Amino acid sequence: MGAGIVGLAVARQLLIDRPGEEVTVVDKESAVAVHQTGHNSGVIHAGIYYTPGSLKAELCRRGRDLLTDFCIEHKVPISAVGKLVVALNPDDQRRLAEIHRRAQANGVNEAVMMDGPGLREIEPHVAGIAALHSPATSIVDFAQVSRALAADITARGGTIRLGSEVTGFRQDSEGVVAETSTGDLRATTSIVCGGLQSARLAEMVGADSDPRIVPFRGEYYQLSEAAASKVRGLVYPVPDPRYPFLGIHLTRRIGGTVDIGPNAVLALALQGYRRRDISGRDLKSILGWPGFWAMARQNWKMGAAEITGSLSKHYFASQARRYLPDLSASDLHPWPSGVRAQAIRRNGELVDDFWITHEQRITIVRNAPSPAATSALAIAEHICAEVFRQGNNR
Repeated sequence: MGAGIVGLAVARQLLIDRPGEEVTVVDKESAVAVHQTGHNSGVIHAGIYYTPGSLKAELCRRGRDLLTDFCIEHKVPISAVGKLVVALNPDDQRRLAEIHRRAQANGVNEAVMMDGPGLREIEPHVAGIAALHSPATSIVDFAQVSRALAADITARGGTIRLGSEVTGFRQDSEGVVAETSTGDLRATTSIVCGGLQSARLAEMVGADSDPRIVPFRGEYYQLSEAAASKVRGLVYPVPDPRYPFLGIHLTRRIGGTVDIGPNAVLALALQGYRRRDISGRDLKSILGWPGFWAMARQNWKMGAAEITGSLSKHYFASQARRYLPDLSASDLHPWPSGVRAQAIRRNGELVDDFWITHEQRITIVRNAPSPAATSALAIAEHICAEVFRQGNNR
């Protein structure tokens, strides 16, 4: 279920592992990669940030290699532009040392520390006193990757059923029935990769309501051509451990443009890409979740700053100017937003790692945050192995 990059990768892996099996992808949209996959930063992450031993760390490295090979095989353009994680002050620099340690623990041995003059050899217009350089970090158009996955699925005998919304599930001794807007679909097993809709689909299955998805809109600007010429690759801040979101950064796209963003503001609908997008049903679900209020109490200062950036282009520009001093507000042009599906526990804890659960014959991806797009092919291997193991144990 789900024609985002994770759902498509899982369907393809099922066909690789079990050639000749009947595999159907179901999605309510009229095209693949409409939501998170089609609205992300396009970065193929190297795996420098993630806690060593976590599923994120394990699957990111494997996923990067699989994705690179897939793109080469299917002629999807990919570019190793590299990433600089930039320290602006001594506190940043100390945290950067820990990120470097994680990178080495995760096997990203090509990531190197450099001082201010060194980082300016990579990015001449970027300010900072130190940086971690990840030359293996690449960029790609994940929507194009998803279309290539969809084509591979159909070439292997699979079916992609678009414009078909899942409205419920039934399980019996013979398997699973997915009730959809275009008729029931029976299967021996179902794998739910619902992204923004994952918590709602999990509740249809009868799974625990914890965690719940809370949507955060990430707003972007695109740099003017003159400003974009001053950014060669990816320029990221050092993550602040006090806050759950990374903060705005500079991202070169596969087409040569450069984005600035995203911030993170509460969306008032699961698909709330614009400020005016409001869903009473979704808002009731968000505000009725105790975890949302616990999270809000813990992070209200960050939330206030994010809202300020949302309302003021000048503030947004001032945050980016810390890294690109020549930038002015006139260099920023509005660009479409994305929505992040943030899983939040009942106690307010933000779920940081991939989270996959099983409800009899239904497997549910409850949380697939960044680097899910990078890791999609490895996530698919992991899920399929678990599904086959579950099936053998029934």
